[in-house]
Amino acid sequence: MASVEMLMPKMGESIIEGTILTWLKKEGDTIEADESVLEVATDKVDTEVPATHGGVLKKILAKEGDVVAVGAPIAIIETNSKVETAAPKTEVPASPKEELVAAAPAHTASLISKAEPETSSPAEDGRFYSPLVKSMAKEEGISASELSGIPGTGKDGRVTKQDMLDYLSKRGNKAPVASPAAPAPSISEPKVQVSVSATDEIIEMDRMRKIIAQRMVESKRISAHVTSFVEADMTAIVLWREKNKEAYKKKYGESITYTPFFIEAVAKAIRDFPMINISVDGERIIKKKDINIGMAVALPSGNLIVPVIKNADQLNLVGISKAVNDLANRARVNKLTADDLSGGTYSVSNVGSFGNVMGTPIIPQPQVAILAVGAIVKKPAVVETPTGDVIAIRHKMFLSHSYDHRVVDGALGGMFVRRVADYLEAFDMNTTL
Repeated sequence: MASVEMLMPKMGESIIEGTILTWLKKEGDTIEADESVLEVATDKVDTEVPATHGGVLKKILAKEGDVVAVGAPIAIIETNSKVETAAPKTEVPASPKEELVAAAPAHTASLISKAEPETSSPAEDGRFYSPLVKSMAKEEGISASELSGIPGTGKDGRVTKQDMLDYLSKRGNKAPVASPAAPAPSISEPKVQVSVSATDEIIEMDRMRKIIAQRMVESKRISAHVTSFVEADMTAIVLWREKNKEAYKKKYGESITYTPFFIEAVAKAIRDFPMINISVDGERIIKKKDINIGMAVALPSGNLIVPVIKNADQLNLVGISKAVNDLANRARVNKLTADDLSGGTYSVSNVGSFGNVMGTPIIPQPQVAILAVGAIVKKPAVVETPTGDVIAIRHKMFLSHSYDHRVVDGALGGMFVRRVADYLEAFDMNTTL
């Protein structure tokens, strides 16, 4: 018999820790390799974690509610193997090379994405701090002595992210900063006094809504949002879809929506304007090689989640449609993995599905742009013909392109959304399934 450590697995790009939600097995239970052992929550998704080895769950090292860094031991499994004495180290594949381009204006980068892996040694004051807490302290110019004085509400008195946010909201501008530059504003919204009457209903935010709220506030603080609008003629796509949707469903066993057409056009436009497919890291611009397009999906709970279609530019219309349906269906039944939600380089939001003609979406960090597509509406329009202009009924749709004006100027942002519209309008009616 040999004992091996089961480690907290890496569950997606930029995820450095997870919260133990529920242990599905108890100490002494026999488990099979790849059998689900526990549920873990990250800042992206809740997911089941399978056993790395078969055997007996000898000891649980991380309790429910504990926040555990990726790579840290969470359990000990007793196996029948005589040669394995430790859990195999997971090799993290190197990401594709990304081009470093000219410096961008300085800014305060996302705190979470900058966090470093947690070390096993405590700080000088004897307390343990998570990578996120250390990163927040560094960004806000909090010294080690000041950090040691922050009360913690976590396990064993550890300082949590919320503890930091509460402290920063009270700290204001009184504390010293690490550089002569003006201190960055708190990432939490200012507290507003709200009156509550006896007839009002109080609804507590669930965990996902809290994350969404925090991310939206952070993005508005980080990125200089600007939105450009273009109206596209969708008539060719509407007529093609009406003509082929039954044959498509019969052939592939699922429906084809308008979303695949939008994503295909966006992927083509990104090839033409690769400087939309970037991220900002301090004073560096990271030009992404892969074109990974996130699509916003509304959940039955009312929350929003953004799964990612990886390498969308390498898929044809049918491939994109299958990816869209798969991700949307799994999102609505809470079956997405952390990897499904990571790696996005550009996002699309279909506000038209709610009957809206346009919107001004908020950029998901660390991306620099997002496209909202509105409802497709019949309108009278001037159509040029060889014999002159005529008035005709056309299917029209507004595209709303929000982009980060720190690194995307109006010319690029405007030309990009116009190019997306051009690809939509140029759709070939002879496209085959």
